[in-house]
Amino acid sequence: MKYVLSLAAAVAAMTPSLATAKPVAQAKPEIVLVHGAFETASIWRGVEASLRKDGYRVSTVNLPGRLGAPASPAGLNLGVYRQAVLKSVNAARGPVVLVGHSFGGIIISSVADVAPAKVRTLVYVAALLPRDGDSLLSMANTDPGSQVGPHLKIDKDHGLAAIESDARGELFANGADPAVQAAVAQAIVPEPLPPLAEPIHLTGGLTKVDKVYVHTARDHVVSPAAQAAMVAGTPVRKEVILDTGHTPFITDPSDLVKAIEEAPM
Repeated sequence: MKYVLSLAAAVAAMTPSLATAKPVAQAKPEIVLVHGAFETASIWRGVEASLRKDGYRVSTVNLPGRLGAPASPAGLNLGVYRQAVLKSVNAARGPVVLVGHSFGGIIISSVADVAPAKVRTLVYVAALLPRDGDSLLSMANTDPGSQVGPHLKIDKDHGLAAIESDARGELFANGADPAVQAAVAQAIVPEPLPPLAEPIHLTGGLTKVDKVYVHTARDHVVSPAAQAAMVAGTPVRKEVILDTGHTPFITDPSDLVKAIEEAPM
């Protein structure tokens, strides 16, 4: 009996109690970053570097039809964009944090709708949060606070839309110093037209996915009122407000990185 008690004491000493055992740290989720209209994946350069420094695996998607991913506008649609993002999502080692900026919100919604199990959390950054049948065009037409319209130029012959060069800095980076605005203006690119007018078709998968919305309180592209209305129409688990214009990855990257890292449940 004495031997049994001694053995039990030894085992107890070697086995951490439930009260003192340290929780097993969860692996950091992989993050996929999707740019918006008139942009390329280069917008995420600073955010991506910070996320990697903090130990995250990150991939950025260059949507087809722009520098780095050339394609004829006539052959582009939301399905093509979705497949480009799914390629990165499917390559990840587990469910991802999928981040979309502006028009990228429609793209990440489409991805999550068809592959909800592969997305841990959707992060909408000043992004379009659509319902079934919405398109960028239809959502822009219901946003009277957006200041893009007067500066939008349509090139039907080439199937492209463009923003007037002298309006780009103030539209996308209002509040930033002139040098930053100039850099943002140079980074803006023409946007293929067909996907902008195409309605998204949602089948119910999107409703199963966790959502976080990052509002931009001084936005001239997707107005703060429109952002609030979208969240009212499609509730999200968490909201974050950044005191920036439309491009917080340029004007407030540290707070945006924090919002992305803190987004997953």
